[in-house]
Amino acid sequence: MASSLTKDSVTPGTPGSEKTFFGHPRGLATLFMTEMWERFSYYGMRALLPLYLVAPGGLHLDAATATAIYSVYVSLVYLLAMPGGWFGDRVWGPRKTVAVAGAVIMLGHLTLALPSSGTFFAGLGLVAIGSGLLKANISTMVGHLYDGPDDPRRDGGFTVFYMGINLGAFAAPLIIGTIGENVNWHLGFALAALGMALGLAQFLIGSRNLAARSSVVPTPLSAAEKSATLRKAAIWAGIAVVFYAIVGFSGHYTLNWILVPLTLLGVIIPTMVLVRIKRDKDLDRTEQKSMSAYIWFFVAAAVFWMIYDQGGSTLSIFADSSADNSVLGWEFPVSWYQSVNPVLIMALAPVFAWFWLALNRRGKEPSTIVKFASGLVLVGASFFLFLAPLSIAEGGHKAAAMWLVAIYFVQTVGELLLSPVGLSVTTKMAPAKYASQMMGVWFLAVTAGDATTGLLSIAGVDLNKTGVVALEATLAVAAGVAVWMYRKKVKELMGSVN
Repeated sequence: MASSLTKDSVTPGTPGSEKTFFGHPRGLATLFMTEMWERFSYYGMRALLPLYLVAPGGLHLDAATATAIYSVYVSLVYLLAMPGGWFGDRVWGPRKTVAVAGAVIMLGHLTLALPSSGTFFAGLGLVAIGSGLLKANISTMVGHLYDGPDDPRRDGGFTVFYMGINLGAFAAPLIIGTIGENVNWHLGFALAALGMALGLAQFLIGSRNLAARSSVVPTPLSAAEKSATLRKAAIWAGIAVVFYAIVGFSGHYTLNWILVPLTLLGVIIPTMVLVRIKRDKDLDRTEQKSMSAYIWFFVAAAVFWMIYDQGGSTLSIFADSSADNSVLGWEFPVSWYQSVNPVLIMALAPVFAWFWLALNRRGKEPSTIVKFASGLVLVGASFFLFLAPLSIAEGGHKAAAMWLVAIYFVQTVGELLLSPVGLSVTTKMAPAKYASQMMGVWFLAVTAGDATTGLLSIAGVDLNKTGVVALEATLAVAAGVAVWMYRKKVKELMGSVN
């Protein structure tokens, strides 16, 4: 990594102006490596999670419960990104928040590494809290490295940064997954802790290259606000402790006492946030119309993520029990399927970027609405494709690994159509009053989608059944077609946003 740091002449006063990282401020190397190791720990643990939950040597839960736990965990990570951003803005500043987040994530993985089912869920909670704290703030610090939104290097810097995400996500299942499945589950979780420890150490050592404003608390809480916030937090924590103590001591406690409230929150909170913004009387008529259009995108995205994120739960559990996980006679760990998406992202993202530019030059680039609709149709198509290996398994045979690879391929193409467009349209359509909060709102679409999957699992719906998979696939395709059919109406609400 050091070999890529070269002398370069850049604008004086720019953070990291003495040396550059691929032509970018040197602080980008610090954030790139921190995010790479954090994603290594996150995706490595996530690849093991559903398999450990159903394994006889793990928690040995049924598939529905495992899917519910996995879905609740992922939805919490994205739900907590909003309070994580709030901490960065109001309490600690982005740099301190990321440092604390790294320590919390590392502690969470270490707790998962303990050979005790009693500490397992505490470890999951810690990783979710830490990931929520880190997610919004580290991206904010990438922006701080550049001289405002018009800096020509800014978009390229974020592209380099996101490569770090995919590098970590690609390597994690291959290393952590192999050790966890073939050697010891808890050793795999310990490796995830080591990954985060390396990321945290690198962040602390390299933080001198970050922008000075990354240490600044933009809008610090007043003494009165701090007191009120702590008081409210203490009251709600006290209510929760008393409630669960009563449930526990009365002998009625089951896992659903935790899962059901969390999944309901994952649906209710995104709805409340959207309603609050939409009903804000400070928004002018144009902003109101933009929010009306944005709700279409939000609901469509929630449907997309509901199916897409089952690639780590429903598909993984199916592969574990019903797929022939081998290529040319060579057997590989089930967790390796989770490396397919990041390697495809790295291979296909530049192709898509080139393709959109080429179409744009010809005046033929599809609109945001068409891209969104296409992403939904493709994620639905991936589950129609899933019906083939399901039918093979129901016939008493093992489904070939390439069926699953094909499903992940179709989902990845759908992601490249929907996710970058969603991020872009979120920033473009955000009302001025909520400019900094809307990225957190976008993440809530993931929360809503995963929480819906969790609710279905808790209700006893077997997501590996042909009828359920066909229904989900039909829902996604129907949603995509509906967005496309109403594209003129949505475009009218979007105004000048393309």
